[in-house]
Amino acid sequence: MKKLIILMLAVLGCMTASAQSDYQKTVAKYKNSTGVTAAITCVKHSSAVKNNGSSKGSFYMKKPNKVSIIVDGGKDKLIMNGTIFTMVKGGKKHVTDSKKNAQFATFQAVFQSILSGGATDISKLAGVQVTKSGQNMTITITPDSKKKMMFSSFVLVLDTKTSEIKSLRMNERGKNYTEYLFSNFSFNGKVNDAVFVP
Repeated sequence: MKKLIILMLAVLGCMTASAQSDYQKTVAKYKNSTGVTAAITCVKHSSAVKNNGSSKGSFYMKKPNKVSIIVDGGKDKLIMNGTIFTMVKGGKKHVTDSKKNAQFATFQAVFQSILSGGATDISKLAGVQVTKSGQNMTITITPDSKKKMMFSSFVLVLDTKTSEIKSLRMNERGKNYTEYLFSNFSFNGKVNDAVFVP
């Protein structure tokens, strides 16, 4: 029995190491990127409305810890600038700090790890699950908090061959969600710091 437990732990350790290796290979391109840019299509689903809303926008990433999603001419935004997160929804601004907000702290840690080329093992972060299926690597962030959260989970899908982000889905309360679909991805785009200012 003891030998079986030791064997199972060894196999689990190999699986974890393999998952981390796959993740590092997937995000390796980000390590030497000068700036990440992409076009996005934003899909908003509300259980109260029959048809999904759709709008166009832009995506930017810059080392070490900057992410910007700008949609519908700036009416909707999600900006991560260090530990400060700014969300603009329908023209209304919400600001939080990941030092005080658990759901965004993990979000920040995952994106910082991606930008570093996988220097941090995100599978060891609380509430993070990394799975691989075919050419897709899915990173699911599920905040562990008893407090009322704006989002129940974040689901990020990466292409293991191109390293590109394919989609980011932010699940809200009930069955509502906002999903960003990426295209025209570039790892050497010109990114002006102005896009990280709300």
